[in-house]
Order: sequence, then structure tokens, then C-alpha cells
Amino acid sequence: MGFRDTVLGFARQQKIGGWVKNLDDARVEIVAQASEDVLNNFLESIQQQFLGYLKDLDIAWLPACRQNGEFRDFQIKF
Repeated sequence: MGFRDTVLGFARQQKIGGWVKNLDDARVEIVAQASEDVLNNFLESIQQQFLGYLKDLDIAWLPACRQNGEFRDFQIKF
């Protein structure tokens, strides 16, 4: 399916900081930092690309850790 690589591509196109990684229980975790409108577009892109493959989305909106952003780029974590 290439989920992590696709998420990486969307994030880099939209200049989002953060990471994506597989969890031990077959879920995938994404931490992303950008403005709210950019993040909403990012989520919409993922949902459209993987329509029919995603189930049980759990989205949590948290305040940014730093004013200038915690992340320099977006990466796949292992």
C-alpha cells in the first residue's frame, strides 16, 4: 500500500514537520506540526488516498511544543 511513503510525500509537499511510524499492533502513528488549515488539508489528502483502507481514525489536536515548531522536516521513524 505504501502508506508511510505516501504520508511522507504529502507532508513534504505541504511543508509539514513531524513523523510517521508503524506501531507493534499494526496501527500507524502520525505526529504532524503545521497550521490548522494545512493539517486539515493533510488529513483530507490521506483519507482520500486511502479511502476504503482506513478504519478507526483517532485524531488528537495538541498545542505546539514551540512557537517556531519542534520539527525541521517530516520523516519515517522505525
